[in-house]
Amino acid sequence: QVQLVESGGGLVQPGGSRRLSCTPSGFTLDYYAIGWFRQAPGKEREGIGCIRSLKNSDQSTYIVDSLKGRFTIGRDDTGNTVYLQMNGLNSEDTAVYYCATATCTATHVSASPYEIWGQGTQVTVSS
Repeated sequence: QVQLVESGGGLVQPGGSRRLSCTPSGFTLDYYAIGWFRQAPGKEREGIGCIRSLKNSDQSTYIVDSLKGRFTIGRDDTGNTVYLQMNGLNSEDTAVYYCATATCTATHVSASPYEIWGQGTQVTVSS
């Protein structure tokens, strides 16, 4: 079975931080860029950012302008798990967060033609 698994969601206090993880099952990320997306209640799904594939010599990440400075994307030491670090969270960040295989450039993130999506993980920011 080929899939992505997100983890790390939960309840967060306003101003708090949370780290989400995205891990492939049944394949590796050697040749797949990974994007993070979220969907808040009543809103369209939006892109957060992305990181290029493990074999890409350019490991630059992309974060949308509205989230730069608060959200960061990176890899753990295994090289096959991608994380989303979220700081300074507020109620507007409450959403279901997804990772997916992606097309990733310096200025854009979108699902790849061979997209593989995780089931999503809920992040709720509330006191």
